This record gives sequence, C-alpha cells and structure tokens, in this order.
Amino acid sequence: MSSTELPFVPPANVLPKVGTVRVAEGERLRSVELPGVTLTMRSRPPAREGLPPALFVHGLGGSSQNWSALMALLDDSVDGEALDLPGFGDSPPPDDGNYSVTGHARAVIRYLDAAGRGPVHLFGNSLGGAIATRVAAVRPDLVRTLTLVSPALPEIRVQRTAVPTGLLAVPGVALLFTRLTREWTAEQRVRGVMALCYGDPGRVTPEGFSNAVQEMERRLRLPYFWDAMARSARGIVNAYTLGGEQGLWRQAERVLAPTLLVYGGRDQLVGFRMAQKAARAFRGSRMVTLPDAGHVAMMEYPETVALAFRELLEDSGELGVRRAGRTDRPAAGDAAGGAGTDESMGG
Repeated sequence: MSSTELPFVPPANVLPKVGTVRVAEGERLRSVELPGVTLTMRSRPPAREGLPPALFVHGLGGSSQNWSALMALLDDSVDGEALDLPGFGDSPPPDDGNYSVTGHARAVIRYLDAAGRGPVHLFGNSLGGAIATRVAAVRPDLVRTLTLVSPALPEIRVQRTAVPTGLLAVPGVALLFTRLTREWTAEQRVRGVMALCYGDPGRVTPEGFSNAVQEMERRLRLPYFWDAMARSARGIVNAYTLGGEQGLWRQAERVLAPTLLVYGGRDQLVGFRMAQKAARAFRGSRMVTLPDAGHVAMMEYPETVALAFRELLEDSGELGVRRAGRTDRPAAGDAAGGAGTDESMGG
C-alpha cells in the first residue's frame, strides 16, 4: 500500500457498529441489502395513501438527515425516502470500494429497480445532484421529475472556497488533513462545515447544532469516514474530466424529466454563475435563485424549496397523479444514447 493512500477498509460485514443515528419524530430507518451494497433508507409516512414516490440523494459528507426538513414539508405531496449513500450516514462502504459518481448512481438505480418504486420524483444536492443527473439521463424510466439543489456539475473556474474540498481527491491529502486536525473538536469541525455550506450559519438552531455535533462525533469513530470522503471527492473530480456522452453537461442535455434548479447566491462550493448554464442545459427547466442561501438551500430555506417543487408539479401536470396508470414515461433507453441497465453508464 502506498504511504499516500488511506488504509484498506474491510467489507461491511466485519465493520463495527458505531453509535446510533438520529431519527426525527415521524421518521423511520431501515436497511436494504442489494448486490454489492447495503443502503440505509430514511422515510416518512405520507399524509395519505396513493401519493407518488420521491427519492432524496445527499451530497459529499452529508446524509439522509439533510433532507428531513424538506421531507416533512412535502409529506402531503409525495411518499418520500432519503438514502444514505454507500459509506455515508448509516450505510457501510460498497463492497468494491467504488465511490465514483457512476458507482453511486448504480447504487441508486439498483435500489429503485429492486424496490419497484420508479418512476420517482428525484432530488439531489451537490454530489447528489450529479448522481441524480446521471440517473435521470441513463434511466429516464425511473424519474418523474428532477429537483437539483446546487448540483455539482463541472466548472471551468472553481471558486477558491471550494478548492480545499477538491484537494481531498489528491492521494494523501485526506490522511494529512486527519493528522493536522487531530486535536480539533467535533464542535470546531461542525462550525467549519456550517460556515462553508450555509449562507448564514446563524440560521441553525441550538438544537440543530447540537444534533450536528453528535452526528460528527459518531462519524469520526467510523474507520472508513475519511476514505469515503476522499474517494467520493476523487469521484467528483474524475466526473468533471469526463467528456463525450459520459460528460455530466452532455447528460444534463439528455434529461427528459421536468427539472427544477435551485441555486444559492452565497454558495461557496458551487458557483452561482453556473445557474444560467444549468438552465440552458436542462431543457424546459424551472429556476429558483435564493440570494441569501448557501450550498444547502433545502436545509436553510425548506419552505421556499417545497413551494417551488409544488409549482413544478403543477406546471408538469404531476399534481394528483398516482403511480397506477402511468404510461407516459419513456422506456429505458428511449433517451438519446440512454441505457437500459445500470451497468451501462461508463465512468
């Protein structure tokens, strides 16, 4: 093993169980075993039966908890589930150690195929936005609508504040960072994350901060925490370099689902200037810009995001549509260059 690489992480079935994941009132957690991956799913019972399914995908370093506030506001519109990506939240690492955007997208597709919940209203934030874009492009049959909050799509000029996150992709940097920050408390780490991700960290309640600190303490005890972070960051960087049909912007142009784009004016990780490029790439998309929001608008302004999503449903004719009788979604592979299985995504 190279001295610049993080140590090997054992398979999920021999990893220790560390701490307890917080479950908000009204939420449920369950574990789903799939070929090569085990996913933890967070759900909230819908306000009534027959609502269409939704799936929420978090970003780098996040978890399904990032969507709790928005899911609670949308329980009268969708039957929502949020997943912990492999290696994040309460999900163990993938068996093959593949943390690429494609690897994460395959995990999402495998879950949707196994659960039979598609087509879903698909949500993604940051890395989750890149994953959701790829899923919507290669498996249009699985996606009713697409909602992207500050999606991590390739930028030519990356913001300086985003450079440290990108540096995690460099072999050895994550290991060096863990050594340099060994004395940092969980509170210090959480304050740093919130300063980077929130437009106004002051909007975080004392209870929210306390919950975040407890989750940070739990994660830091996971033997694969930094490995998952570093390899997923590397996956984003690698996805940025892909060209041709596998390029994320090219895949954005292939998305057929009605799309909502949400960007924050104070986002330090995804450039606000990318909003207009995204609006051009995703055909017929709706755009919401929040001048005071940072990178996680669904956590800072969940009411605004929920309202925008309901307007998307209304404009796309999805309000009141039940799963039964849905025959107007394109079949797998109907999109230009679309793939019929999750194994055909490349990357």
